Amino acid sequence: MNKKAWIEEQLRKAFSPTHLVVRDDSDAHRHHQAMIGRPAQETHFHVEVVSESFRGMGRVERQRAIYRVLAAGMGKGGIHALELATHTPEERAGDED
Repeated sequence: MNKKAWIEEQLRKAFSPTHLVVRDDSDAHRHHQAMIGRPAQETHFHVEVVSESFRGMGRVERQRAIYRVLAAGMGKGGIHALELATHTPEERAGDED
């Protein structure tokens, strides 16, 4: 299973999102010093999650919850960076107005 699919699976299990987007942005970071000379890898992701699970949580608490769920995939040889957008369904509905 590739890392994008793994991230999607883990987040669906943990948060039952009403909306989930996981985008692999690794190619845009291939010129970074840490990536030079390494084979193409899935390292950088943009993640949007909309879930009732985030109700009552602040932005940092939501991000920490996601990092806990994805901890096994982080670190050396794994996911290097996550850009996170986390919302409740009501917050997302307000963004669409």
